[in-house]
Amino acid sequence: MDTSKKSEPPLSVEMVQQRANPDRSPSASIYVPEQGGYKEKFVNAVEDKYKCEKCHLILCNPKQTECGHRFCETCMNALLSSSSPKCTACQESIAKDKGTNQQIKAHEASSAVQHVNLLKEWSNALENKVALLQNESLEKNKSIQTLHNQICSFEIEIERQKEMLRNNESKILHLQRVIDSQAEKLKELDKEIRPFRQNWEEADSMKSSVESLQNRVTELESVDKTAGQGARNTSLLETQLSRHDQMLSVHDIRLADMDLRFQVLETASYNGVLIWKIRDYKRRKQEAVMGKTLSLYSQPFYTGYFGYKMCARVYLNGDGMGKGTHLSLFFVIMRGEYDALLPWPFKQKVTLMLMDQGPSRRHLGDAFKPDPNSSSFKKPTGEMNIASGCPVFVAQTVLENGTYIKDDTIFIKVIVDTSDLPDP
Repeated sequence: MDTSKKSEPPLSVEMVQQRANPDRSPSASIYVPEQGGYKEKFVNAVEDKYKCEKCHLILCNPKQTECGHRFCETCMNALLSSSSPKCTACQESIAKDKGTNQQIKAHEASSAVQHVNLLKEWSNALENKVALLQNESLEKNKSIQTLHNQICSFEIEIERQKEMLRNNESKILHLQRVIDSQAEKLKELDKEIRPFRQNWEEADSMKSSVESLQNRVTELESVDKTAGQGARNTSLLETQLSRHDQMLSVHDIRLADMDLRFQVLETASYNGVLIWKIRDYKRRKQEAVMGKTLSLYSQPFYTGYFGYKMCARVYLNGDGMGKGTHLSLFFVIMRGEYDALLPWPFKQKVTLMLMDQGPSRRHLGDAFKPDPNSSSFKKPTGEMNIASGCPVFVAQTVLENGTYIKDDTIFIKVIVDTSDLPDP
């Protein structure tokens, strides 16, 4: 189009038809250029697939070649009039026209159907989400109702305890009144006994009675002392037994700790290679799904006797992006006894691998170079750094349907490159 001409404002299809036929209504005729496509500017931008490959204008009576490019009818006739017609877009030879407006319309209809199907799928997904939210709301309402019932039962129990307390208080008051009345009776009896004290014979008999009572009391006191001594001996024995039990518990803990240390030393590797055997895969996987034991740590391994201390961490039911769908595998830097002599941050290449126990030995692996700016590879200040690795290391379907599990056991291998590691 000549840029020296003054640009016209965008036109709609109706305005184009009205300009071409001013004496007729827009619906009475259709404006068709004599040569090439529509030169007017439309309100909305037109995609390239609706433009002619020769004149680069909007297609007029479009025709399509065998190579898939589209031309205006007049442009196609001009190309076909030459001795060896070729497509201006790809230089392919042009045969008789293979395309029609119906093909374009069919393509647009197919796209519309796909769009409607996508909308239908999205609508179904939204309906499922709404139903899920409704079910969750019902469950929460049930939980709230249960808590309300429990609170009501607690309030009833509190009222019952208050009633019992009031009853006990009334009983205590009654007992106090009884004690007071008995005290008055004792005073009256004391008054009645006083005249008899003047009688010597009764006094002698009472004296002998008192002496016998004193002897009896003395015997009872000796028995009570013996019983008290026995109780003290029993208490002392119980204290000694409790002390022995505590000492035995301490010894059991120390033995368990020594056994764990022995197992770690027995399975420790000092060449930067860890082979981790995980038994009872199904049980451990189920515990991870139920949330009892989300992850497992391997035994420590080292790059050398005085090198880095490391371990592996696995989530059998996945972690982060891989939760519920993948096995997640991570590498962990632990605090070692010789960290002060080692270069930091940790820069050695790490390879994570799931061992194939079948004859093909198609192991699954992934490798990475540590990020020196990550806190996972700096000198540890606690027992271990934050784990770093692959949250989507292997899909659970691949793991459980292949030959990676045998006798309910899997093997994980971690290799740390020590070739360029300097001696401490």
